[in-house]
Amino acid sequence: MNQKTLHKISYGLYVISSKSDDKFNGQIANTVFQITSEPPTFAISINKQNFTHKFINESKVFTISILSEDATMKFIGHFGFKSGKDIDKFKDVNYKIGITNSPIVIDYTVAYLECELINNLDIGTHTVFIGKVIDADILNDKKPMTYDYYHKVKKGKAPKTAPTYINNKIIETRNLQN
Repeated sequence: MNQKTLHKISYGLYVISSKSDDKFNGQIANTVFQITSEPPTFAISINKQNFTHKFINESKVFTISILSEDATMKFIGHFGFKSGKDIDKFKDVNYKIGITNSPIVIDYTVAYLECELINNLDIGTHTVFIGKVIDADILNDKKPMTYDYYHKVKKGKAPKTAPTYINNKIIETRNLQN
């Protein structure tokens, strides 16, 4: 199997946020997709090791901030390569509180969705959380960032906890065996 085929699937780049009691956390995600239009329902895939996973399980709510192409690598790294266990990711970041009292990141955001959890599916290393959209808005007309743009223009990498992470050493070993 050519695992690089999986990189040909289109994705965007998002900040998924949630709350736990009076604390907020958020992370970068690329796996966000619409399930139904009536009612508007979205799914996200979150690694069980990520702090955001715990927050969504506890609060049963999450927000999706759709990032623009002008999002800096420093900003993406802040939400994508650091843990909310170690730092307050919302310190010095512009955000607002949504209807569910969950944070919505405003910096570098084109639009956002706010969801209430209606179901989830255990997929081994990840959980697919399914949420009904209870609020959404467009913040500006900037171009949303695709995962392809993130890789090719921004030269971004996928963390090992990303659902689309490919371990090139395993691929090279398999190719040598074939």
